[in-house]
Amino acid sequence: MARLCLVTPSHLSSNPRLVKAAGALCAAGHDVHVVAHRYFPSLDETDAALFKTAPWKHTVVDSTRGLQQGCSKLRRRLLRFALSRGFPLTPGNAGFAHHAVVPMLVATAARVPADLYVGHCLAGLAAAAQAAHLTRTRYAFDAEDFHSAETETAVSDHLEHRIVTTLEAACLPGCAAITASSPLIARAYRETYQLPDTPSVVLNTFPLDQGPAASSPSPGGTLRLYWFSQTIGSGRGLEPLVATLGRMKQPASLHLRGLPSSGFPETLRALARQNHWSGEIEFLPFATPADMPRLAAGYHLGLSLELRTPRNRDLCLTNKIFTYLLAGLPVALSSTSAQDALLPDLGRAALTLPLDDPAAGAALLDLWWSDRAAVAAARAHAWHLGQTRYNWDHEKTALVATIEHALS
Repeated sequence: MARLCLVTPSHLSSNPRLVKAAGALCAAGHDVHVVAHRYFPSLDETDAALFKTAPWKHTVVDSTRGLQQGCSKLRRRLLRFALSRGFPLTPGNAGFAHHAVVPMLVATAARVPADLYVGHCLAGLAAAAQAAHLTRTRYAFDAEDFHSAETETAVSDHLEHRIVTTLEAACLPGCAAITASSPLIARAYRETYQLPDTPSVVLNTFPLDQGPAASSPSPGGTLRLYWFSQTIGSGRGLEPLVATLGRMKQPASLHLRGLPSSGFPETLRALARQNHWSGEIEFLPFATPADMPRLAAGYHLGLSLELRTPRNRDLCLTNKIFTYLLAGLPVALSSTSAQDALLPDLGRAALTLPLDDPAAGAALLDLWWSDRAAVAAARAHAWHLGQTRYNWDHEKTALVATIEHALS
C-alpha cells in the first residue's frame, strides 16, 4: 500500500476526473488523501455530498475568507505586474503567478505524508512538484488539458503563456508519471517538451453504476438534442448549432445543462429568432457529474461541439462523449483532430456535424432523424460501447497501472 496525495486547485464537484482517480486508487488498496480548494460557495452542497461518501481522506484550502487569502491575491497581482515590467520569471515564482492558491496548496499538501503527490490541473502540478521537493519524494501529473493552449488567454496573452510554459517545462521532466485525457494531448506534451515517454492515456469515462439500468428505446416526435457543461456560454459551438437548427425541416428542441453565463440565454434565444428557429431551448440546472449519465438518458442525441481553437479544444476528448455513450445516446461530434480520430471507433453510434456549414448540418440531422431504424441501431451501438469499452470500470486499470509503475 502506498500513500498518495492528490492535489487540485478546484472544488471536488468541478473536478470529477480527480474524484474518480481517488476512488480507483483507494479501491486498489492505496491510502489516498485529497487536497482541494474552496472558492465558490455555491458548490458547497455538491462538495459535501462527495465528502460524505468518499472512501479517502481530504483537506480543503478555503480562499473565500480571511486576511491571508486577500493578501495572497494582492501579492499575486503585484507579482504579475512586476513580471510584465521585466522582473525575472522563474520556476519558483511561476506557480504563484499562475494561481494565488498554489502556496496554500503546497503548505497543506506538504503536511500530508505521501510516497507520491499527483497534481491535477496546472496549479495542482505546481503544488505537487513543490510539495514533493519539500518532502523529498516523487510527484506525478494528470493532464486533462494541454494547458499552454487551453484558453485564448493562455495563447494570446504573452505573460500568461510564458508563465504556463515555464511551469510545464520546469515540472514535466521531473514527473514520475504523466497521464493524459486524450491520445493527442499525450502526444502534444511528449513532442513539445521532448519527454522520454508518451503519457499514458486515461479517457474521461464514467463508472458503469452511474449509468441507467438499461437503454431506453428512442421515441419518435421532436428530435431532442442534449448538451451539458459546468458553464453554458459563448464559444462552445452552441451559436453555430442554433444556426443549423434554424435550417432543419423536422422539429427539434435543445436542452442545455449547467450554469449559464450572464446574458447568454437571452443572446442564444435572440440568435434563434434571427435564424427563424422557434424550437424550445431549455436551460437545465447544474447537476453533479455522477448524475450526468442518467440525466442524459432521456434524450435522442448528445452533442460534443468542440471548436478547433484554442488548440486544446482540437486535441481534447471531453467527458461529454463518454457520458452520452454510457447513457446509450448516439453522439453528434464537431470536426476536430481528436474527435475525427475517435470517430471510426464509435461507428454508427456517432455522426459528424459540420458547424461551419449550417445547411449541410441541418440536412444531415434531418436525414438521420428520419430513419428511425438507423436511430435505434445507433442507440443500441452507443449502449454497447458504453457498457463494454468506454466506461471507468475499464479505463481505471490504465490509471492504476501507471501510478503503481511509478511507485515501483
